[in-house]
Amino acid sequence: MDIESQLQQTIDDMVDAHRGILAADESLPTMEKRFRPIGVESTEETRRAWRSLLVTTPGLGDYISGIILFEETLYQTTDNGTPIPEAAWKQKIVPGVKVDKGKEPLPGAPGDLITRGLDCLGERITEYMKQGARFAKWREVYPVTRHNPTLLGRRTNAEVLARYAANCQELGIVPIVEPEVLMDGDHEIDRCAEVTEQVLHEVFHALHLHKVRFEHMLLKPNMVLPGKECRRADPEEVAEATLKVLKRTVPAAVPSINFLSGGQGAEEATANLNAINQMRGNAPWQLSISYGRALQQPALHAWRGKAENVEKAQQALLKRARLNSLARKGEYDPSME
Repeated sequence: MDIESQLQQTIDDMVDAHRGILAADESLPTMEKRFRPIGVESTEETRRAWRSLLVTTPGLGDYISGIILFEETLYQTTDNGTPIPEAAWKQKIVPGVKVDKGKEPLPGAPGDLITRGLDCLGERITEYMKQGARFAKWREVYPVTRHNPTLLGRRTNAEVLARYAANCQELGIVPIVEPEVLMDGDHEIDRCAEVTEQVLHEVFHALHLHKVRFEHMLLKPNMVLPGKECRRADPEEVAEATLKVLKRTVPAAVPSINFLSGGQGAEEATANLNAINQMRGNAPWQLSISYGRALQQPALHAWRGKAENVEKAQQALLKRARLNSLARKGEYDPSME
C-alpha cells in the first residue's frame, strides 16, 4: 500500500459519526498523580494492568475508534499475553502513540513553553510502527496571562507542530496535532477565544508551509472556556464560543476535530461536547473527543488497583464512552448519568 493510501486507511478507520479517541498516554509523573488518590503505586506492572483493563473492555470499540498509548505501553501485553496494540485493534480501535518528550520554558519568551522530542523523531516513529502504531500525537501548551502566549511563543510552537506532522505523514503515520490553550488562570472566556484563534491561525499557517495534508491529520484542540479560577460557563456559551473560533481558523479539509478535556470534569466535558454538536449547523468536520481523564477518572476510582474491581471499572469506562457517543449526536441528557 502506498503512503497516501495508508494514511487514508487510518483516517477511514478512525473517523466516523459516533466514535471518539481515548487518550491513555499519560507520562510517568502524570500516572503517579492519577494513581495516588486511589492508593495505587505507579509501577510498570500497575500501569500495564490499568491499560490492559482499558483495551480489553468488552464493547469499547462500539464507541472508541482510536487509543493514544504511552511509549511503554506499546511493548506491553494484556493479562492473557496479547500485545496491547493488537488487543486494541481486535476491537477495531486503532492504536497510536504519544511521541513528544514533554515541555520546557521557551528561551526569549518568559512564561511560554516549548515541547521537546524532534531529535530522532523519524527513527522513533519507525520503531513504534513496528509495534503496531498507526497514528501519533504531539502536544504544545499555551499558558494564558495578560502577556502570554507571546508572538514568539505562538510561532515557535506552531513550527514544531508542523515539523512533527510533516515527519509523520512522510512515514505513513497520521499526526494528531494538539495545541492546548490551558484552562489555568482567572481569564474570561473572551480571552480564551482570542488566544485560541491566534494559536490556530499560526498552527495552520505553519502546517501549510510544511505541506502537511489537512485530509490526513486530526486536530486535538481545547474547547473555549473561562479560566478555572474565573467561573464555569454553561454548555451553550462554551459551544457558541468554540464553534465561532473553529469556523474562523480550521480548514474544511480536516476530517475531524477531537477535543481534549483539559481539566474539565467527566460530566462537564460530555455536556459541552453535546452542546457543540447541537449547535454545529453546517460545520464541515466531525466534532468528537480525545479525552483522557474525562473518560478514565470514573473507571480509575472504581478499579483502585484491585483485580476483583476490573469488571466494575470497565463498566464505568464503557458508560462514559457511550454517553460521549450520544453527545456526538447531540442526544445526551444529564439525566442519563
